[in-house]
Amino acid sequence: MAISDQIEQLIETPIESLGYEMVGVEYIKNGQHTVLRIYIDADQGISIEDCERVSHQVSGILEVEDPINAAYSLEVSSPGFDRPLFKARDFERFSGSEAKLSVKLPINGRRNFTGVLQGFSDGNILIEVDGEVYELPLSKIAKARLTA
Repeated sequence: MAISDQIEQLIETPIESLGYEMVGVEYIKNGQHTVLRIYIDADQGISIEDCERVSHQVSGILEVEDPINAAYSLEVSSPGFDRPLFKARDFERFSGSEAKLSVKLPINGRRNFTGVLQGFSDGNILIEVDGEVYELPLSKIAKARLTA
């Protein structure tokens, strides 16, 4: 199981108990610098105080559970206009919206797909690109974001 998935399991319920939606977790290693980025959302939007509140809660959990055995920076953020998409529910919720997806390995000779989300079915993200609908397995997605 990926570190981001382990961390998500540890923190999702506590974040939701604070009244926020946990959008997703990114664990990014870049040489000696590692970032743990947690995206949260709420109906009324996210303020700096919301990010601080969640950061404090998550820091305590991560300190006790210690799932990361290296130095890292913790960032808590709103998803923003170019919202990252992580889960099946995200692709269903934003069906009809424009998105950009990158896959880990080429599918039909392509790694990047920019188009309109058509939903999610049987483990696949449906995205229409230039009049053609592609079915991309969620497990093969490297990165997915809404486009403004």
